[in-house]
Amino acid sequence: MRRRPLNFAQRMLRLLFAFYRAVKASLSLNLLAEAKSYCNKALEQSPDNEELKKLANQIDLRTSEHERREAEVSKALAAAKDLVSAFEDRKLKMGKAMYQELTGLKKPFLDKDNILHWPVLFLYAEAMSSDFIEDFCETDMFTIHLDTMFSDDCPALPWDSKHAYTRDALELYYEAGSGVRLSKREVLRFLLEGTAASHLEQFGNEENDADDKSTNETVTDDKPRWIKVNERRRLYDILKEPNFIVPGIPVFYVVSKKSSFYQEFKSGNWAPPQIA
Repeated sequence: MRRRPLNFAQRMLRLLFAFYRAVKASLSLNLLAEAKSYCNKALEQSPDNEELKKLANQIDLRTSEHERREAEVSKALAAAKDLVSAFEDRKLKMGKAMYQELTGLKKPFLDKDNILHWPVLFLYAEAMSSDFIEDFCETDMFTIHLDTMFSDDCPALPWDSKHAYTRDALELYYEAGSGVRLSKREVLRFLLEGTAASHLEQFGNEENDADDKSTNETVTDDKPRWIKVNERRRLYDILKEPNFIVPGIPVFYVVSKKSSFYQEFKSGNWAPPQIA
């Protein structure tokens, strides 16, 4: 007995069902372009189908969200690469981030004039308390910020019961050669922490990591070497010193000449806590 050929309506119904399943399968695999194509073909056959219209709207929303996320990733990666280039231009050496429990994921940024702005941590070695400057322009002198922090209008440090930390008694130091210099890839990964691009494993156009690591520097001294900072120098002038490795963000140690702790610090008998 011969089968009757399917009539037109039945063929159209099967075709629509096939398109519908293709759309749903593509969406489940996040293949948005394919899902859009199948949905458009189905709507050409059945333009008033409400279920297909809902799917088309869902695809458009997911596509917009995907494009927004991709734009954020591209923007974050471009900003990180610009920072790495700025570090290289200035011959800055970046090391492993320290004291993030105090600073969070704050990172430097470049302004429209290609000037670096750094978050800077001031540690009071005597009490291991801290002050955090969120925007320290690389062209600023240290004296500007210290004058503001220790002006007559500012209260004394809460732990400084002997009032040793007055503006005229302060000295600022950094630890020379502290830490391990990171490769370009490692610096990029650090800069992308907390951004939309933090999940990236490949950054594109990156140099061979092994070659990049050949410039790494490590500490060999048993005791820290404290270098006094001239307050009238700019932040940039200090960061570019050959023995300065920036531990994620610049860290400086504040001591007072009036404090009994001063001689202990100057003699090298004090060292910052080890960071795992």
